[in-house]
Amino acid sequence: MTSPAPIACTLEPLSQKERLEEIAALMREGLADLRQADLRLELDFRAAVRARVERMVEQERACCAFLDFAVSDHGDVVCVTIIAPEAARGAAEAIFDAFLSQSGKPSVCGCC
Repeated sequence: MTSPAPIACTLEPLSQKERLEEIAALMREGLADLRQADLRLELDFRAAVRARVERMVEQERACCAFLDFAVSDHGDVVCVTIIAPEAARGAAEAIFDAFLSQSGKPSVCGCC
């Protein structure tokens, strides 16, 4: 029996800063829409940034293994679905807020 992944990002602080900058650029340049429902976040990106989306998902799977990432195509949109387990609610809210703050849409808490 394998133990569950730790509910934490495994990136060092400097690497986290760089990753957030990469995600911010991807969000600015390729995000078409997003939806959040509790512990599920769906990000729709324009197909032109698909390679960058796949790279971001691969990197996030490595450092945040407690999250479930799925990538699917819907016409000219690449959809990334991120689902967090209930046990990771606090961490998921912080991670989702990182995406939401870069989208120009209000954050979950409405304070940022």
